[in-house]
Amino acid sequence: MKYDWILFDADETLFHFDAFKGMQLMFSRKGVEFTQQDFADYQTINKPLWVDYQDGKITAAQLKHNRFIEWAEKLQTTTAELNSAFLEAMADICTLLPGARELMDAVHGRAKMGIITNGFTELQAIRLERTEIAHYFEHVIISEQVGVAKPDQAIFNHALEKMGTPCKSKVLMVGDNQHSDILGGINFGIETCWLNHQGVEQDSNISPNYTVSSLHELKDILLA
Repeated sequence: MKYDWILFDADETLFHFDAFKGMQLMFSRKGVEFTQQDFADYQTINKPLWVDYQDGKITAAQLKHNRFIEWAEKLQTTTAELNSAFLEAMADICTLLPGARELMDAVHGRAKMGIITNGFTELQAIRLERTEIAHYFEHVIISEQVGVAKPDQAIFNHALEKMGTPCKSKVLMVGDNQHSDILGGINFGIETCWLNHQGVEQDSNISPNYTVSSLHELKDILLA
């Protein structure tokens, strides 16, 4: 195999991340009906916060707090409680993307694997355990623990040190987000594979080494 290390993003790269479904489940447990409109309103607050987080303008704690302020006031609870309830619901509905397990089986023993995620600590271990894929990964690097998020080179540096500083030409970053995963990888000097399974328009300024529409396709490339 061309690579010694394959690094994966988590959400929408290995795991489905259906935030609407998660929110619906969380609120139904509180006896509240959560509509598509409620979700659209939430996303107008949540999405810019994620951009600010990736740009290093706010911390993980600020993101978690700010996205749930309105709902915490409405339900007379804390943002911390809502975050935990949301992450618990997301863990409960967690499923792997098609081809994820087959890809990891195929790579296992041929190259080492790691995860670099901007997702939150609370969710990662529980998902790896429930989907029974934890054993595939040498390292799980979580932005919340490192203190910086992708695309910041510091998180890639941190990962490389953990990996024992392999040659960058032997490392591939796989992710669905063109900005945090692909541009982050390119700027760090490693090869990248953009998993575009949602049919997003490509940013003409970002050129991954590979673009695939499924993990099955990536498996074929890696094993070729």
